[in-house]
Amino acid sequence: MKTILIGIAGGSGSGKTTLADRLTERFGREEVSILRHDSYYKRHDELSYEERTKLNYDSPDAYETELLCEHIRQLKAGNGVDVPVYDFTVHNRSDRTEHVDPAPVIVLEGILILADPRLLELMDVKIYVDTDSDERILRRMKRDVRERGRSIESVMDQYLTTVKPMHELYVEPSKRAADLIVPRGGKNEVALEMLIDRVKKQLNSIHNNEEE
Repeated sequence: MKTILIGIAGGSGSGKTTLADRLTERFGREEVSILRHDSYYKRHDELSYEERTKLNYDSPDAYETELLCEHIRQLKAGNGVDVPVYDFTVHNRSDRTEHVDPAPVIVLEGILILADPRLLELMDVKIYVDTDSDERILRRMKRDVRERGRSIESVMDQYLTTVKPMHELYVEPSKRAADLIVPRGGKNEVALEMLIDRVKKQLNSIHNNEEE
């Protein structure tokens, strides 16, 4: 199977997840598989909950990226993979996994994927979602309070101590590696249509070769 990997990066709350999900929903899971860098946060059973809350989750060191790279290679080779499931409510990897089947298009999303040379080498299309910092922190606060059981104080503390510094150090500079910079994230219908056209061409090429 000829497969392309589309990487969608951007700061926390930028709208990259929305863009990735809309692309996946447009074509279905038989044509598009999705991977999220957040699924590959390292396991820390050796630490207490309080100790885990103090870790820097916005640093490249927080991820088991080599496992992600291996999973991408396996998917490109036509093999399914079992992706870790991370539990944000306890700041640790759970014992569950989710099976992901190979597909002609793989969408990878995460804040730091364009900052890692190992992942860049595997990507065919690199996208950076560029969204105003005020809008990003508001989106992050709403998500973390509603979906992850965090307090507003803890969200603000994490933003100021790790999210913002790591964004400036790693995420923002990584946009230089992008093939396409998309403002406004999932709300950018023009960018979404461009991506859809790119995926259509890839899928048509694959299906035409299969018919031959």
